[in-house]
Amino acid sequence: MKLVIIGGVAGGASAAARARRLDEQAHIIMFEKGEHISFANCGLPYHVGGVIEKREDLVVMSPERFRARTNVDVRTAQEITAIDPAAKTVTVLNRHTGESYKESYDKLIIATGSSPKKPEIPGIDDTDVMVMWNMSDMTDVKDRVNDGIKRALIVGGGYIGLEMAENFRHQKIETVLVQRSGQLMSVIDPEMASPLSDCLVKHGVKIHFNTTVVRICRQSIGKDDEKTELLVELSSGKTVKTDIVIVAAGIRPNSELAAAAGLALGDKQGIVVNEYLETSDPDIYAVGDVIEVMETVINRPSQIPLAGPANRQGRTAACNALGGKSEFKGAIGSSICKVFDLTVGNAGPSEKILRKEKIPYLKVYLNPFSHATYYPDAKQMHLKMLFSPEGRILGVQIVGRDGVKERIDVMATAIQTYLSVYDLQDLELSYAPPYGSAKEPVNYAGFVAVNMLEGKTVQVCADAIAENAFLLDVREKSEFKAGALPGAVLIPLGQLRSRMSELPKDSGIVIYCQVGIRGYIAERILRQNGFNVKNLSGGYVTWKMFNASKEQ
Repeated sequence: MKLVIIGGVAGGASAAARARRLDEQAHIIMFEKGEHISFANCGLPYHVGGVIEKREDLVVMSPERFRARTNVDVRTAQEITAIDPAAKTVTVLNRHTGESYKESYDKLIIATGSSPKKPEIPGIDDTDVMVMWNMSDMTDVKDRVNDGIKRALIVGGGYIGLEMAENFRHQKIETVLVQRSGQLMSVIDPEMASPLSDCLVKHGVKIHFNTTVVRICRQSIGKDDEKTELLVELSSGKTVKTDIVIVAAGIRPNSELAAAAGLALGDKQGIVVNEYLETSDPDIYAVGDVIEVMETVINRPSQIPLAGPANRQGRTAACNALGGKSEFKGAIGSSICKVFDLTVGNAGPSEKILRKEKIPYLKVYLNPFSHATYYPDAKQMHLKMLFSPEGRILGVQIVGRDGVKERIDVMATAIQTYLSVYDLQDLELSYAPPYGSAKEPVNYAGFVAVNMLEGKTVQVCADAIAENAFLLDVREKSEFKAGALPGAVLIPLGQLRSRMSELPKDSGIVIYCQVGIRGYIAERILRQNGFNVKNLSGGYVTWKMFNASKEQ
C-alpha cells in the first residue's frame, strides 16, 4: 500500500501518524509545500502579543522528529501542482531546486487547507498589509512589532481579528478594527456579541461597524520621504492612519488542485466528501478546511474550518484509505475564543442560521454565575440556548469571564448525542462552590426550557415585546433607579400580591427582573390570578444586550 498525503498541519499530519499506527508496512509519503508540517496556528497571535514568548514553542512537531517517530517519508518545500486520478499520480514541484517529478499512489489524502481572503481593493498588496495564517506571517508581523510600530488596523472581527486586537493591545499598539457587519464574531447572534464590543472598547480598541476598506495608500510623514505611513480609506468616508494592516476577512478552501483533477466541489468550492471522507474518486480522500462536511443539526453541507474536526477527519481518512470503514459523523462547529478577559463559546447553529434554514425553534436566555455567588470571584455569564418545539437542543452560545468552556462542552455533547431539554434538566453534573452552583447553569437551561414546553411559563424575548405591552418591573427600587425598560412600572416582587389591583387585566403584561428568576415567580403569581402575563427571557441584563449602543 502506497499512501500519499498532500499537506500537513492538523488534517494531513494526523492522517499520516494514524496511518502509520495502523500499518507498519505501508509506504506513506507526506508532501508539504512549506517548511513546517505541524505548527500551532491557533497560537500565532499570542506570540505577536508576547504571551507565548518563544517562537519554537509553536512548532508542534519538526519534520525530523516526525520522520523518526513515524517512519513517514516527509517531504517539505515540495508542492503538489497536479493530480492525475486516471494514472494515479501527483506532480511534485521541489521549491528549493525548481525541479518537477511525478509520484504514484494507491490512495491519496488531500489536506490542502484554506487561505485567507484578501478583498480586491487598491493598495491591498502593500508590504505592510499582512495576514496571520502561518509561521512566516507571524514572523513578519512580529518583526514589525519589534520595529516599534505604534498603530495597527485589523480588517475583520472573527477569531483571528479579535485575537490580534487583544495581542496588539498587549503590546500597547493603538488598534482599530473594521467590521463589515454590525456585530463581531458572526458565528454567534448579534445580542450575544454585544459584550465583546464593550470589552474591546474598554481595552482601547476603536471599532468601525458596517464599514469596509475601500482603498489603502501611502503618504510621507512630514518632510522625510523615506518615512511613510498607510492611509486606509473607509466606506464611511473616514480615513485612518496606521503602520500596519492585518486582513482577517474570512477564508477560502484551497481546492484548486481538486477542481483541476475533476473532483466534485460544493457551492462554496469545498471538496465534496461522503461520510467516509471519500471524494468523487473512491481512491482519493480529503480532510480539513478544504472540504465540505455535514452540519448535523441543520443537515446540510457546510464548511467548518476548525482544528478539532480536521484532526478527527485525518484519523478517519487514514483508517479508510487503509481498508477500514470508519465514519465521520459530521460536525456542529463547537468553538471558543478568548477576548481579553472574556470568553465566547458556541456549539450548533445560531438563530440567524435557523431562521435562514426555516427550522422551527424556541430560545431561552439565562445569566447565571460561574460558581456559587457566596464563594469569591463568581463571574456572570450570558447563555442563549436554542431548541426545537419538541425539545431537541439545537444550539448554544455563552459569553462570560469564567466557566464558559465547561458549559459549552457539556452542551456540545448534548447536541451531538441528540439529547433533549428534558434530558438536560436531569444531567448529573459535579458541584462544589468554587466550580459551580447546586443549580448548575446547564441544568437550569433545561429547567426553563421544559417549563416553556409544558406551559408553566410563557416567555418573551427582548426583540419581540409588543409595543402596547404593560411593562412590569418586579425588582427593588434601587435596581429600578439604576436602569429600567422605558415606560416600565415598578412593583417589587414582595409587594406584588397586595398591589395586583394596580395591574390591567384587559391587556398583556410583560414582567421582568434582573435576570428572569423573580420575573418567573411573579408570572406564576399573576397567571394563577387570571392575568395575561409573559416573562422577559433573561430579564433586564439580556434586554441591555439587545439594546447595546453601536457607537464605538
